[in-house]
Amino acid sequence: MTQSREEHIMIPEADLDGVSVDTLAVRAGQHRTGELEHSDAIFPTSSFVYGSAAQAAARFGGEEPGNIYSRFTNPTVKAFEERIAAMEGGERAVATASGMAAILATCMSMLQSGDHVVCSRGVFGTTNVLFQKYLARFGVSTTFVGLTDMDGWRDAVTGNTRMLFIETPSNPLCEVADMSALAELAHAHGALFVVDNCFCTPVLQRPLEFGADIVIHSATKYLDGQGRCVGGVVVGSASLMEEVYGFLRSAGPTMSPFNAWVFHKGLETLPIRMRAHCENALQLARWLEQQSVVEKVYYAGLESHPQHQLACRQQSGFGGVLSFTVRGGQAEAWAFIDATRMVSITANLGDVKTTITHPGTTTHGRLSPDDKALAGITDNLIRLSVGIEALEDLKNDMKRGLQALQN
Repeated sequence: MTQSREEHIMIPEADLDGVSVDTLAVRAGQHRTGELEHSDAIFPTSSFVYGSAAQAAARFGGEEPGNIYSRFTNPTVKAFEERIAAMEGGERAVATASGMAAILATCMSMLQSGDHVVCSRGVFGTTNVLFQKYLARFGVSTTFVGLTDMDGWRDAVTGNTRMLFIETPSNPLCEVADMSALAELAHAHGALFVVDNCFCTPVLQRPLEFGADIVIHSATKYLDGQGRCVGGVVVGSASLMEEVYGFLRSAGPTMSPFNAWVFHKGLETLPIRMRAHCENALQLARWLEQQSVVEKVYYAGLESHPQHQLACRQQSGFGGVLSFTVRGGQAEAWAFIDATRMVSITANLGDVKTTITHPGTTTHGRLSPDDKALAGITDNLIRLSVGIEALEDLKNDMKRGLQALQN
């Protein structure tokens, strides 16, 4: 029998089969309470009560589904998890306290002492430090290779390789990986293929469709979109996510209900925000390419980008992050940044407000000089996370930086 609208307080999953990611961003993962609220409820509670001691025992023992303790079960967090899992095309998601907590939870639940990871060099600087310094203390070794160097990936894989980890597009040089090829390589050696999809989001790219086993986000970035909260999420199959959930339950790098509510609401506008970011970033990248004091622009939407055609096949848009080098060194890069007046000098990205930073002394500042050189982090490199302000206003602010160098 078909249910009437009055007989349920949640849109059945079957009713969302085949809908677009735009619709999933608005409608997936909504659980209305008995009050039948239209907006999403928030449950800022640390614990939950039971009807009896027997029910409490059944919940804790896993014999009965339901909430137990907000470190690992909370309705608001669950709603966010369900929505982002639907958007990525994954069976389940596990939300964490930060993007780095998402990477840590993935590694701690999937790796053990003696395992080997192959990681692309073009990852967020702290991701590099996590693998190179902290996981190494527990017997997990990591080999770093160029994101687009398939021979390097094949040579780096060993008998104890358990994970291939990438960001695509990369931070900050916007290199693009061939995900299908890397997935095939990983699976041929019994390893997991993990993709940080922070730059593109599921609106522009869905790595699971290209063979990834696990997708990771720093929800702090585009999923929120307004720089309000810190959080992360891991998406994948139900069996893999059960392991991540088990680590979260025991170790506790948990997303708060309030942050989950902010991210849940942020997803509603993610598709239209991402399109606005892409449009501004592409136009700004093309304009910067024409400036005499700019040596090179890194953005996959440019026809000059070496992986432009690959990005066209894997992505429905090119994202809001671009980088460029100016003539000179660190002094010139800093002079350009300091001359701007509207854009925000901050290392965060994915905000509706345009941000600018010097990767060599901020996001990748903890890398050794050799590692910076291998990752292409030069002293004259500047990264822009292009927001949704009027394009002409952004150009006018960039002109202040250009003028500072011309003078």
